[in-house]
Amino acid sequence: MKNTMKSIKNNFRKVNKQALHYVVLLVFTLITNAMTAQNKTPLTEINPQQQSLVTIAALTATGDQEQLKIQLTAALDAKLTVNEIKEALVQLYAYCGFPRSLNALGTFKTVLDERKAAGIKDTVGKEIMESSANGKYERGRKVLEALTKTPQAKPAPGFGEFAPRIDAFLKEHLFADIFESTVLTYQKRELVTISALAAMTGVEGQLQSHIKMGMNTGLTEAQLLEVASLIEKHINLTQANTVRKALAKPEHPVVQADMMVRISEIEILPEHLEEYKTILKEEAAASVSIEPGVLAIFPMFQKESPTQIRIVEIYANNAAYQSHLQTPHFQHYKAATLKMVKSLKLIDMAALDNDAMMEIFRKLE
Repeated sequence: MKNTMKSIKNNFRKVNKQALHYVVLLVFTLITNAMTAQNKTPLTEINPQQQSLVTIAALTATGDQEQLKIQLTAALDAKLTVNEIKEALVQLYAYCGFPRSLNALGTFKTVLDERKAAGIKDTVGKEIMESSANGKYERGRKVLEALTKTPQAKPAPGFGEFAPRIDAFLKEHLFADIFESTVLTYQKRELVTISALAAMTGVEGQLQSHIKMGMNTGLTEAQLLEVASLIEKHINLTQANTVRKALAKPEHPVVQADMMVRISEIEILPEHLEEYKTILKEEAAASVSIEPGVLAIFPMFQKESPTQIRIVEIYANNAAYQSHLQTPHFQHYKAATLKMVKSLKLIDMAALDNDAMMEIFRKLE
């Protein structure tokens, strides 16, 4: 009886070990399969470093140095290297011109100097190599073929035949000197280009072409729609819609259901008029420049009665207006001008024709 019980216990232990082995094997298989599936799944979101490239490019293209400085700091905090950012800013000379590229590089140098003084050590990153002078046109042509996945004639049809020097600059400087540098991948370079073009007006044709090139490098439609969202946040809704239109996706309405339009009727005490106008001008400029939800603050005065001030104010929605009221520049305006105002009347307006208002925004571009 004693031997029988011992045999049963041994068999039970053996079964438990086998069962445990199968359970571990099953769990390992499930985890491995999940990881494999995850690796095969294409990215549908852009990561923080890619987001930084988008905002840096867009703000460089629009020349907004104040916001660019903030985003350059965020880019370094997101672990973009110094040389990756340099390469992006250098590349942008070809799309938004030397003045804005140089201004952005100057702002970036200021950011680095300030961080260094604060004891922050940023990663320099991969070395930037100088391009060889040999056969640059042909090398640039090959790069463009890789991006477009179509043969590139020499010279380029149309503009290249009309102005061969611009075709040479395009191939030799942009696609050889710049794009051949491996500090940024082709995909990152296209992300930079798309973002800059999306922030600029009148370049929809080039934007469409580079969106196709970007997708050839592996950018997905979902990622490009995220680019549109970032352009909407940091530039404006109208420019974000150029990306959505290029992707054949619904555009977001410029005129929203709860958009606020207001006329402020203000009478200023004569002895404070000049001081008031200075403060108002600064507040209006800061509001439109810094706040994405402030579409317009347009101060005016009556010619026959200069102390009668009228301000047309347009906010994307009520939330944007409430946010505006909390900003330091508005709070300063409110406190500094309180003693200067003789009377104030706020008149909320509603559009008779929203479609007509959209045409106004298009013309203002």
